[in-house]
Amino acid sequence: MKIEIFGPGCHRCQQVEKIVKNALTELNISAEMEKVKEIDKIVEAGIMQTPGLRINGKIKCFGRIPRAEEVKKWIAEEK
Repeated sequence: MKIEIFGPGCHRCQQVEKIVKNALTELNISAEMEKVKEIDKIVEAGIMQTPGLRINGKIKCFGRIPRAEEVKKWIAEEK
């Protein structure tokens, strides 16, 4: 599983990263995580606002911080 977090590294992006890590731990799932900070790569990925979250190539959300329950559901669906 590949999880990408899009954003410049701001507080909101860090919150998304923390939520994802906690969800992975709770679900006992390992994943490759990547932080994408380059604006051109963020735009190329189709993320219109940061923070953004993509799991296995599918955009799950952008422009907001997802709830932990949402992230767990998305990870379980992509497992």
